[in-house]
Parts: sequence; C-alpha cells; structure tokens
Amino acid sequence: MKAAHLKKTGSRNPRHSQERILESALKEFASKGFAGARVDAIARRARINKRMLYHYFGNKKGLFREVMRRKMAERATWVASAPEDQAENLLYWFRIACRDREWVRLLEWEALQWGERKVIDETHRKENTALAIRRLQQRQDKGLVCGQFDPGQLLLSLMALTTYPLAFPQIARLVTGLSVSDPEFQEQRELFLRQFVAAFQAPSANSRAEGGPGPLHPANTV
Repeated sequence: MKAAHLKKTGSRNPRHSQERILESALKEFASKGFAGARVDAIARRARINKRMLYHYFGNKKGLFREVMRRKMAERATWVASAPEDQAENLLYWFRIACRDREWVRLLEWEALQWGERKVIDETHRKENTALAIRRLQQRQDKGLVCGQFDPGQLLLSLMALTTYPLAFPQIARLVTGLSVSDPEFQEQRELFLRQFVAAFQAPSANSRAEGGPGPLHPANTV
C-alpha cells in the first residue's frame, strides 16, 4: 500500500519527483560516495518508489551523471554572476565553497574512488572545463588577469586557493586553530585572499598602460 502510494504520488508530477530524487542523490553521494551510496536510501529520502527512480535515470551511474550535470549547470549560472575584479572573484568562489560543501565532498569521494582513472561523464565535464579555461583566457586578454600564466594551471591554482581549506578542514584547523565553519576563519581567509591578489598587482594603473605587470603578476613580490 505504501509503495503504491509513493508511486502514485511520484507519477503525479514527474519534474518535481525528479528534482526530489536529484536532491536526495546529491546528499547520499556526498555522504557516502558513488560506491557507498544506496539507491534504496535515495528513494526513501525522496519519498518515491525505487522503480520510478530507475524509470527516470536508468541506474545508479545514470543518476550520478545527472547529479553532476545538475551541479555543473548550477555553477555555470554562478560563473555568469562572478565579479570581474580578481580579488572579488576569489572571495566570491570562496564564499560559494563555504556554503556548497556537498559539492566539495562529492568531488573528494570521486577522487578517492576513481583516482586518476576516467570518471563518469568525463567527455561532458571536459567540455565544461575547457569552457572555464577559455573564460579565464578572455580575462587574460582583457588585462584583468596576467597573461604570463598558463590558463589551465592558473585555473587549477585559483580553485585550490578557494576550495582546499573546505576539502581538507582538518588541515585548515591544524594550521589555523580554527574550524572552517567558524566565521573568524572565513574572515581571515577572505582577508588573506584580498592580500594575496594585492601582492600580485601592479603598483599603479600607469604601469599597466605602459605595458607593465597587470593583475596577478608576481613582480611586486620580489
């Protein structure tokens, strides 16, 4: 009777049911990784019949693929709203990392389970990554970010600056004595990111006009 009710309720609004499934799957995958996640648990959390879940997504791999695509689409909208200023841009992504811890944990589980092997939906995700690199190149072309750096390596480094403390909270606590959830830690990190960008900026706008170092140029650190 209960299963029939769930199936009837789930089939009433397919789009709403799929949203619930994806939200539940994100929590399950972020908590236990792909290998440890259980479809039964996802279905229970979503209050839907497991057979309906398979109807929508095929299998656990298909569900994981859709979870990743949904998160990447969400992050693409955040990219569109990201500030042009490099310091503000780093602060923006750090703040997002602080409130999107499930995404960070999801990537950590994926790293543990797949390592350097090909990941689920790799072709699509490579396309998204290539787009992010092109966007960074465009910012380099505008002089907003120093063109001296390889854009791929630069993107990887910027991601590390904003995400590493959230990915390894135990290391952050050992280094700073503060939890990454502590507002004091987040304030200190934001101050550091501002100072970090400032240390790599040109002394004045005139130097940029004369062909000197632009934002994120290491000349001032020597």
